[in-house]
Amino acid sequence: MFALDQVAVAYGDVPALAPTLLDIGAGETLVLLGPSGSGKSTLLRTLAGLTPFTGSLRFEGQPVTDWRAVRQRLGYIIQDGGLFPHLTARGNVTLMAQELDWPAERIAARVDELATLVALDAAQLDRYPGELSGGQRQRVAMMRALMLDPAVLLFDEPLSALDPITRVRLAEELRAIFARLGKTVVIVTHSLGEARFFGGTAVLMREGRIVQQGPIADLAEHPADRFVTEFLAAEDAL
Repeated sequence: MFALDQVAVAYGDVPALAPTLLDIGAGETLVLLGPSGSGKSTLLRTLAGLTPFTGSLRFEGQPVTDWRAVRQRLGYIIQDGGLFPHLTARGNVTLMAQELDWPAERIAARVDELATLVALDAAQLDRYPGELSGGQRQRVAMMRALMLDPAVLLFDEPLSALDPITRVRLAEELRAIFARLGKTVVIVTHSLGEARFFGGTAVLMREGRIVQQGPIADLAEHPADRFVTEFLAAEDAL
């Protein structure tokens, strides 16, 4: 789905992502792990076309030359949903479809389908973000990300701003949705527990570099260096 060859990001003279090689397969769940400032969100933003970079990035086998077209194949979700406060939940969900001149009937049918998927009702969709709970806002954000039926879902710490009970419930719902839809999923988290819960491939980062990549169990059983061991021990201690 994605192929990165020596992709790097710098803000002025400050490197944020070292030259990186990374392949993300279709239907794969990839979890980007690491401490604050490790480069995981920078890498995610690069995949979303939100950050200038050097190197080569291919999407679905082709070099990216038009991010406008690629972004229609991506669903991007940030902490607390990132919803527009002046629009209702329904308005947030349908915004891009309206921009693309979808017929009203198609929009309504898609909203009904997605509302059922994320367990929201019509009354909730007619509220503004400030009138919704954190979990409800994340469900609306999920609907918005899925509205155009993207091939890839990109999550930047989608559960970190939620209370523990809501976080567990929404994580269970997200995992079920991932399994049902079969999308390519990339999740940024600093939580080892979340990484284990969602499974798939883990990429542990430090100072803008990939330190180790593979199944979560491999990080514990075959750590690449001392940092991997220390990171896992620190996460398990919390």
